Amino acid sequence: MEPTPEPRQGLLLVAILGGMFLAMLDQTIVGTALPRITQDLGGDSLYTWTVTAYLLTSTVTVPLYGRLSDLHGRKPLLIIGIVVFLVGSVVCALSQNMGQLIAFRALQGLGAGALLPLSLAMVSDTVPPERRGQAQGALGGVMGLSYVAGPYLGGFFTDHASWHWVFLINLPIGLAVLAIVWRHLPGGGGSADAGRPDYAGIGVLTVAISALLVGLTEKGIDGHTWADARVVGPVLLAVALLVPFVLIERRAAQPIMPLHLFGNRAYTLANVASFSSASILYAAVVFLPRFFQEALGQSASSSGLRIYPLMLAMVAGSFFTGALIARSGRYKPWLLGGLVLAATGALLFTQLELHTSLWAMSSWMFLIGLGIGPLLSGLTIVIQSSVAPADIGTASANLAFFRQVGGSVALAVAGTLYTQTLTDNLGLGLPQAQTAATATVLLWLTVLGALVTFVAVSLLPVVRRDGVPSTDANTAAPALSTAG
Repeated sequence: MEPTPEPRQGLLLVAILGGMFLAMLDQTIVGTALPRITQDLGGDSLYTWTVTAYLLTSTVTVPLYGRLSDLHGRKPLLIIGIVVFLVGSVVCALSQNMGQLIAFRALQGLGAGALLPLSLAMVSDTVPPERRGQAQGALGGVMGLSYVAGPYLGGFFTDHASWHWVFLINLPIGLAVLAIVWRHLPGGGGSADAGRPDYAGIGVLTVAISALLVGLTEKGIDGHTWADARVVGPVLLAVALLVPFVLIERRAAQPIMPLHLFGNRAYTLANVASFSSASILYAAVVFLPRFFQEALGQSASSSGLRIYPLMLAMVAGSFFTGALIARSGRYKPWLLGGLVLAATGALLFTQLELHTSLWAMSSWMFLIGLGIGPLLSGLTIVIQSSVAPADIGTASANLAFFRQVGGSVALAVAGTLYTQTLTDNLGLGLPQAQTAATATVLLWLTVLGALVTFVAVSLLPVVRRDGVPSTDANTAAPALSTAG
C-alpha cells in the first residue's frame, strides 16, 4: 500500500495513537475500579474473570484481525473492531451484575483485538518510510502511557465520579477515532484471491489460548498451586493443541498464523524478544502500584501519580528510540542499552525498604522505564522491516500476540513468587513482607526477562537500509542498516 498523502497523515496518526491508547488502556484501567464494582454488583468470587474475559478475547483475536486485514484490507476490519469495542464499552457501563459484566467485557475484547495490531500495521501503510521510526516511537510511548495511566484513571473515576466512567470514557475517544478512520483511511488493499478463511486454525488457536489463559487465571486464585488440576489441566491442553495447530497451518491455503514467516530469523527472534520482554513491563506496571497501595497505604489515584517517573521514562525511551533508529538505521545499540538500564533499575530495587525515599524509588523507576521504552517501539520497527509488505498486518499482530501471552505467563509466575516471598517474610510484619515480595518480583522477572531478550536481540540478523533484501527469503525492502 502506498503511503497516505501528507494532508491526511496527521489525522490518521492521531487515529492510530487513539486506537492504540484505547486498546491498551482497557487492559489496566478496570483493575483499580474492581473493588468498587464488585461491591456494587456482588460476585466477589468472579473478581478475576472480569479481567480475564477481556484479556482472553482480545488476545485470541489479535492474530485473526492481523491476518484478515492483510487479506481484505485494514479499513473494514478496523471499523468493525472499533464499533464492537464501543458497543462493548456501553453495555459494560450498563451491567447490572457480575455475570453481565464478564460477558460484556468479553464482547469489548473482541473489538479491542483489532485496535492494537492494526494500529501498528497502519503506520507502515500510511507513514512515509523516513518518518516511520518516529511514528512507531510515538506509538510505543502511547502504549507505555496507557499501561501506567490506566490504574490512575481507574482510581480517579472510582474515587471522584463513578466506576461506570471507566467504560464510558472510551466513547468520545473511540468515536473520534472511528470518524477519522471512516473519512480519511484509504480503502482497498488486501489480496484479490483471499480465499476461504482458515476456520480450523482459528478454532484450534482459540481453544488453545483460552485454555492457557484460564489455567493461568486459576493459578492467580488464592490457594491454587501449579499442581492443581484446574491449573495444570488447561495449560497442558494448550500445549497439546500446538501439534494439531501446526499441522493445520501447514496445509491451510490462507493460514491464520503463516508458519513460513518463522523461517525468517528476524521475525522469529523479534517475537521471542516480545514474549520475554513482557515480564519486564508487567513486573513494573503491576507490582509497583500494588506496593504503593498495600505496603504504603496510598490510594489508587495516588499510587498512579507515584509511578509517573516510570511512565514518563517509558514514553521518552520509546519516542527517542524510534527517532534514533530512523536517523541512524541502527537498532541493536538502543535495544541492548535499554535492557541494561532496565536490569540496573531492577537490581537497585533490591535495596527497597518500607521507608525508602520516593526520590530514590523514582530514580530506579526512571531507569526501568527508560529501558522498557525502546522495546515498545524498536521491536515493531524490526519486525515490520523484516517481512514482505503483504505480511505487515500478520507480523504486527503476532508481535502484539506474543507480548500479551508472555505477559500472562509472567504474571502467573510473578504471583507465585510474590505469594511465596510474602509468606516467608510475614514474621517481619505485613508491610515489610509486601516490600520484600515487591523487590523480589521486580528483580527476578526483570533480570530474567532482560537476559532472554538480550540474547534474542543480539542474534537478530543484519538487514539493509537501502532496500536490498537480506539473506532471509521472506524479507522484502527492510529499512534498517547493515550494522544492526
